[in-house]
Amino acid sequence: MSKGMDMKAGQVPRKAIVIGAGIIGVCSANALLDKGFEVDVFDPALPGSPDQCSYGNAGGICPGSCLPNAMPGMLRNVPQWLLDPEGPLFIRLAHLPHALPWLIRFVLAGRKSRVEEISAAMHALHQFSYEAYEPLMTEAGCSDLLQKRGQLFVFEHENGPEGSAYGLGLRRDHGVKVEILNANEIQDLEPALSDRFKSAIYLADQGQCQNPGRLVEKLAELAVRKGARFHREPVRGFLFEGGKVSGVAVPSGEYHAERIVLAAGAWSAELARQLGDRLPFETERGYHVMLPEADTGLRIQTISADRKFVASPMEAGLRLAGTVEFAGLKAPPNLKRADILVRQAQGMFKRFEQSTVTRWMGHRPGTPDSIPVIDTARRHPGVIYAFGHGHQGLIGGAVTGQLVADIATGAAPRIDLKPFRLGRFGLLGL
Repeated sequence: MSKGMDMKAGQVPRKAIVIGAGIIGVCSANALLDKGFEVDVFDPALPGSPDQCSYGNAGGICPGSCLPNAMPGMLRNVPQWLLDPEGPLFIRLAHLPHALPWLIRFVLAGRKSRVEEISAAMHALHQFSYEAYEPLMTEAGCSDLLQKRGQLFVFEHENGPEGSAYGLGLRRDHGVKVEILNANEIQDLEPALSDRFKSAIYLADQGQCQNPGRLVEKLAELAVRKGARFHREPVRGFLFEGGKVSGVAVPSGEYHAERIVLAAGAWSAELARQLGDRLPFETERGYHVMLPEADTGLRIQTISADRKFVASPMEAGLRLAGTVEFAGLKAPPNLKRADILVRQAQGMFKRFEQSTVTRWMGHRPGTPDSIPVIDTARRHPGVIYAFGHGHQGLIGGAVTGQLVADIATGAAPRIDLKPFRLGRFGLLGL
């Protein structure tokens, strides 16, 4: 039985509240509905709208994703990234004092022994991505959104994969199919790419969602058909009865439930703090640009390993995504960071049209060790945490939803949740 559950076998609480209508929230709502809950979902943004992090995702749904952001030896690259105005990492100086404790934890998470633990946890969570998503997407009528064409990491020099040997070893240890390609093989696989690229890593079993926003929207519509109620309101705080959480307070009033799921992405840590849980948490602000007229012919999601950005073929055109900016939740977007992506992509394709460009910025919910929190609140076992997926939210969304339902009902989860517990951060969490 999961931690903190006080129910008899087979007994299911009648009501659940989900805070957040992004990919984690809508997947959790569907899983809870399937277990017999009445579900209310609260989010000031429409599911799948540009106001949500899920909307701007690069689209990867990758069962083989098992490499954390912090890797051994990465620290030596940070100074040059920070000094490069077009580098993949940017920290606003005013935010640095706030971000520093998180950044220290991030560096420590890059130790080899810790990386191997994190990699195992990521593999455990993501290996069931297809298995969890496919029936859900079929039920929602959007199975066309999942394309299994693999994922390509390209290098501008012949020995590029050699520098990724440690990561390749981790992937292979977890059973991920890895192919190393030369320049000719890159052209055979993805002829849309220019001859700039001399070597590549191809992960044949990875997949992509062609429109993450539409996926969230369709899964929300599915939840509504099952009886869920969506409320376009922010949760301001929690209600307590007899020292236990009994519901949530929103601008229009109060709502009560036996189980509450906190899946509010980058805003989750502020609400968790109201329950006495302090977590090392940052918004890893990410940018993307959409080029509807690019007409590159790209079929496979392609990552520039040298320039650290992703090119994804989407329903609406070409999406270029990447960069990490630390500036907090309230600072306005710096859309120059988005324009960098367009410049970086020039020369990537044989043909490339950029006459129309739309820009977007979103808040990735980041833990320093690259894996989410999937657990109950320390003092309030009726509150289930499901946040902090960072760059991997779309990949782990459907599996996380199932795990949330397991915790809510007291069922044995399909994976060991110990790596995702709050306790890994210590009592203070900072």
